[in-house]
Amino acid sequence: MDYSHIKPSQNFEDFIKLIAILRKECPWDRKQTHQSIKENLIEEAYEAVECIESEDYEELSKELGDLLLHVVFHSTMADENDHFNMGDVIYRISEKLIRRHPHIFSDTVAENDKVVAENWESIKLSEGRESILDGIPAHLPGLIKAHRMQEKAANVGFDWAEWKLAWEKLNEEIDEWKEAVEGQSKAEQAEEYGDLLFSMVNVGRLLSLNAEDSIRMANKKFDDRFRYIEKKLGENGRSPAQADLEEMDRYWNEAKSDNRL
Repeated sequence: MDYSHIKPSQNFEDFIKLIAILRKECPWDRKQTHQSIKENLIEEAYEAVECIESEDYEELSKELGDLLLHVVFHSTMADENDHFNMGDVIYRISEKLIRRHPHIFSDTVAENDKVVAENWESIKLSEGRESILDGIPAHLPGLIKAHRMQEKAANVGFDWAEWKLAWEKLNEEIDEWKEAVEGQSKAEQAEEYGDLLFSMVNVGRLLSLNAEDSIRMANKKFDDRFRYIEKKLGENGRSPAQADLEEMDRYWNEAKSDNRL
């Protein structure tokens, strides 16, 4: 069949048709399954987050397109097996949003975002969930999951009154971890280390800081500064393995003094 008439379009229905054509005609697209491309979906989501953090909106529009591709592709594969179709996906999210916003689409009153969050959790429990923690993906990165669990518990009132009280708990966890490091098993050390990290996430959350965002910033800073060390050593035909710690520390401090790094 001749598809030379197909052109880029801003129409959603045209996009669905485009994916259907690829699924039918392209050998690679045709062999894919939900399982084979599930990791790509996660990767595309992280790439979109990178664009948001760098405020690169032109790239963000492209990455959101990649995410949309996965939504439509998975829906197309599901439709082939009579599981659901794109219309079902759109209907179900629309129905959920209307149901969970009764302060807009019904007669519930919500004076502020805190009440909205409380109502949201109550509605989810009325939908059959056993816990407000249900629905948090098991495989979320640990810091994100800790933040989401704490946030959900806070929505129903299980929270510290202020960050200073959580800070006291953080200091307690530091002492317990130190005790574990000085004389307990690796398993006990790991447990106490986890408690410490969880408490750090809690303090940050109460200060409106996001642990995952912060660790990404720290990772980037380390990446930039270590690459500076490699660059400076490379200018002299050497590598980090050929340098001593004192020399690398000197370059690290040079990079640190540069506000860009």
